[in-house]
Amino acid sequence: GGDDIIAGNVSKCTVLPAGYCGQPKKGHLMFDACFESGNLGRVDYITEFEYDLFIRPDTCNPRFRVWFNFTVENIKESQ
Repeated sequence: GGDDIIAGNVSKCTVLPAGYCGQPKKGHLMFDACFESGNLGRVDYITEFEYDLFIRPDTCNPRFRVWFNFTVENIKESQ
């Protein structure tokens, strides 16, 4: 649910399809928010083109999630 507590930032997290074994391939996205002002708390794989992203709340006001700051690597063309 949306009320889950997300304690820390995603740090160089490669998100793979369920049941996938082996090294990540081009197109298996790597998310990172382990830097000042990063606020991505969790990433769930849905399809190759769809992910659910969970943004951590603001430090001083946990009711708000009005901005986002993270990086994405390992994309492939047309993704």
